[in-house]
Amino acid sequence: MSQTALNLIAISIFLMTLSALLGPLLNISPTIPAIATFTILGIATFDSFSFQGKGGSLILDWIAGFSSEHRDRVIHHEAGHFLVAQLLNIPVTGYTLSAWEAWQQGQPGQGGVIFDDGELASQLEVGKIGAQILDRYCTVWMAGIAAENLVFQNAEGGSDDRRQLAEVLTNLGFTDGNRQQKQRFHALQAKNLLQENWSSYEALVKAMRQRASVAECQSAIESAQLTDNQHN
Repeated sequence: MSQTALNLIAISIFLMTLSALLGPLLNISPTIPAIATFTILGIATFDSFSFQGKGGSLILDWIAGFSSEHRDRVIHHEAGHFLVAQLLNIPVTGYTLSAWEAWQQGQPGQGGVIFDDGELASQLEVGKIGAQILDRYCTVWMAGIAAENLVFQNAEGGSDDRRQLAEVLTNLGFTDGNRQQKQRFHALQAKNLLQENWSSYEALVKAMRQRASVAECQSAIESAQLTDNQHN
């Protein structure tokens, strides 16, 4: 069962427990929370087997979207991916900031920056990848976590990024110790790139808040870089 389905089950158990405690005080019939709980469990099970957890992701992301901090974290996280990809010459073709936007565009997961990763995919298919392109993508994958740590002093997102990096490195024969070391190294590389281009990062965050197009986001980055060069 997917992690999303497990999260929905955890929510249903919490609601059932809460209703059992508060029901008598609020004169709520025990039938109502029981029906609600079994409905959520049924949805979670159906979603897990029929939609690979996408429906649950939409629900959980919709609930999280009520938090302004969550929305802000998502923007800063994805801006980290976007900027570092731009700096490392990895083409960005689009971005989404919620599971709903990702679903509308036919993208998996809860949203994110979309890259033109044809070169990486073709090399992975034959099980051989150049060290330079691997390092570039590893840095981009860790850039969202690095951005969150810089802005919020911790990272709540990034589990999919770590999983993707680990899967690629595992397929290439890296040991667990080497994978952990490479993850830390590229997190530091991403952090340094973000700090060195902080005005570009802030300009990109502002553009993404306004749901600017990819071309407009790239223009915002270039304008900030030009201003920095003039001041230097």
